[in-house]
Amino acid sequence: PPASALTIGIADQKPDMFSDPRFQDSGIQLARRAVAWDALTSPGQTAALDEWMNAARTAHVDPLVSFTHSSLNRRQLPTPERLLYEFRRFRARYPWVTEFATWNEANHCGEPTCHRPELVAAYWRKLRIACPKCKILGAEVLDMPNMTSWVKAFRRVSKVQPRYWGLHNYIDANRLRTSGTKRLLKATGSALIWF
Repeated sequence: PPASALTIGIADQKPDMFSDPRFQDSGIQLARRAVAWDALTSPGQTAALDEWMNAARTAHVDPLVSFTHSSLNRRQLPTPERLLYEFRRFRARYPWVTEFATWNEANHCGEPTCHRPELVAAYWRKLRIACPKCKILGAEVLDMPNMTSWVKAFRRVSKVQPRYWGLHNYIDANRLRTSGTKRLLKATGSALIWF
């Protein structure tokens, strides 16, 4: 794609990034943060999230929120209805946030979603219906050997195809290649890929 189609953001979990002069001089207006799916059930996590979100808002930075495993019980997955409930709570608390990734590194086998692409597709459908004006990534995936089969399994059950996917292309970047990226582009059709 042409260079004008490229948008740059940053991923950082710490709110002090927004007051760092190097960040302020960068002109970056997008930031990604991973958030436990049940973060709002914990006062400590909620306070940390409030601090980050308020710092982003003050800096005029648009967040991309990527949901991930619970920090209380890493292996516990919510039902689609429970994730929807937590998503609605999140949207009520931070209504200015409109960009989400259904699950962070969903095909990584350190995540409880590794063998559950159909469940992540059910999550995506719930979030998409709950916020039709939001940009909802199908998931963020790693360029691991299971990436293509995971994405294809997700797409088989999703009914409507995601317009957006996220890719953590560590293997491609570390090996100075693009083959994983090309495989994801082929597997997702005409979707936009966020790196």
